[in-house]
Amino acid sequence: MIKLTEEIENQFIQLGEKQGVYLEGNIIKVINDENANFKTYLEQAQIKDADNRKKRLEITKQIQDKNKELTEKQTENDALMLQLQEALNKAEQAKNNALNDLSVLQKRSQTELIGEIVKIALLVIVGVGIVVTGMYLYSMATNSTETTLIGNTWSNLFGILLTNSFSIIGTIMGVKYADSKEGKGNG
Repeated sequence: MIKLTEEIENQFIQLGEKQGVYLEGNIIKVINDENANFKTYLEQAQIKDADNRKKRLEITKQIQDKNKELTEKQTENDALMLQLQEALNKAEQAKNNALNDLSVLQKRSQTELIGEIVKIALLVIVGVGIVVTGMYLYSMATNSTETTLIGNTWSNLFGILLTNSFSIIGTIMGVKYADSKEGKGNG
């Protein structure tokens, strides 16, 4: 047991009365309490210590409950983040699929458009060729004096039509070749 001087005991008593500060913990149990005033002080200190311990224990329990709740919320947040990431990945995949489908659709539309252009160009070439040939045949059948002029025009026109038709076909083949190279480079 610890024996305190009467002066120190009185200082503890005054500290408790004036400022509400008391000894705490196991030290109270080992102090010799022969003085009646100091014995009352130590009893009050034990009661206050027990109250403070209860308060700290309650606070600790509240903190543990909050920590448990926060841990559960964090687990829920992690699960939600995982779901969001999966949804984002699915949306990105859907976007890529849509872009690929759009690209295929555009290429198909371009191919169909090129096919239409070729058909119309060939029809124009054949039509002009037929009209000029018809005029040339008519002028020969009617023994026209303009047969030489129409023959030269017919010959020149066929040369121009042939050159233009090959130019159109070459351009279209070049575009198709460039598209196929571009498609292989991106893939």
